[in-house]
Amino acid sequence: MTRADDAILEFLLNEGNEPLVANPATVEANIDYKISHVRRRLRALQEGGLVDYYNKDRGLYQITDKGQNYLTGEINSDEL
Repeated sequence: MTRADDAILEFLLNEGNEPLVANPATVEANIDYKISHVRRRLRALQEGGLVDYYNKDRGLYQITDKGQNYLTGEINSDEL
């Protein structure tokens, strides 16, 4: 897991509100990483089961229960 992974997951979790559905450009506009890096990390997070497509055709991602469990500390990075 990288700092970018944490930033992406925290953005999608949208703490205190309903989790967000976003495309890579929206994520990039709200965190401090370039779009190419965001895309790469979203693919890695998807492979790890931490995010998944909300709508694949539109390129929209959402955080999964596993991603939320990681952020709350129920799953640590060694388990991923």
